Amino acid sequence: MPADSPTVLATSGGYRRGDRTPLAFDALVRHALDLSGATGRPRLAYLGTAHGDQTHRLALVQEAARETGVDLVPVTLFTMPNHADPAAALLSVDAVWVDGGSVANLLALWRLHGLDDALREAWQAGVVLAGVSAGSICWFTGGTTDSFGPELRPVTNGLGLLPYANGVHYDTEERRRPLVHRLVGEGVLGETHCTDDGVGLVYSGTTLVEAVTERDGPAAAYRVVREGGEGGTVIEERIEPRRLP
Repeated sequence: MPADSPTVLATSGGYRRGDRTPLAFDALVRHALDLSGATGRPRLAYLGTAHGDQTHRLALVQEAARETGVDLVPVTLFTMPNHADPAAALLSVDAVWVDGGSVANLLALWRLHGLDDALREAWQAGVVLAGVSAGSICWFTGGTTDSFGPELRPVTNGLGLLPYANGVHYDTEERRRPLVHRLVGEGVLGETHCTDDGVGLVYSGTTLVEAVTERDGPAAAYRVVREGGEGGTVIEERIEPRRLP
């Protein structure tokens, strides 16, 4: 069942340690499926491109999906695509979950294999697009990344489904916030939407609808903008999230 409008859930979370498994889906992954309107046993495409489609990681996610009652549809590119028609595979699911890793490598490989266009088509068709870290930044115009080395750098060639930049792990990696502020102040990044760990941002079309969280405590989302043009003041607005069940 497609969502009512093109929907993105961009997060800095989605996983927890399972009761019987090393990895389990937390509330943000479940919320992506809820946003799709899926009934019965939902179908979730999983893209692990950002960490090189590691088979051990895929095995952990498959076990988490089984425990949650989700039919997982892996879409891999290494060493060759596992679907003859990846676009058709993406259109066959209720939601897409993109794992973290190198967003720079992810974007290059998606464009090489045509997944950028396939994901846009799925989004327009009502398949919910969601993910964590690199799997969050990819939907935006860009953000901050450690794809190039330990020192964070900007990435500015995101898919651009959402006309903003994105900052992830805003509360747990101390270099993230000051770099976002500097890049927004310099005009390298435009309006930037950021998430603390455990927090997600829900977009209907290109409109930010709400922030949600799977954590108790002070975690939040933020909107960072420059006011006054070149040389203007950088303003950070806190967005209180709704606690997910």
